Amino acid sequence: MKTPSWLSPALKGAAAGAVILAIVGFTLGGWVTGETAREMASKQSRLELVAALVPICLEQSKQDPKVIETLAKIKAASSYQRNAMVMDAGWATMPGSDDPNRGVAAECLKKLAAHF
Repeated sequence: MKTPSWLSPALKGAAAGAVILAIVGFTLGGWVTGETAREMASKQSRLELVAALVPICLEQSKQDPKVIETLAKIKAASSYQRNAMVMDAGWATMPGSDDPNRGVAAECLKKLAAHF
């Protein structure tokens, strides 16, 4: 079977076009692989979860009878110790959980910092 003479350049052009389309799509078009999409979705869900739990942390800090004392200690502490102090105070431990959430503590601390 003999192929037409125009078929070879057409196939090469189609292959080159597919490669260029893929390069442009992944670099400029915002295309991502399935794994990258899963990572992005996981990161976004963690951010949304932390954002939803921060009000609980703030409310737990308001209900703490030692809130003024604890906030004074947090203010006096170095910046790298502050998250741990929020977790130790129990404010970043969500109801039904035994362990504090580090992300919630960090975001809660940002909100609390506006008050001191």
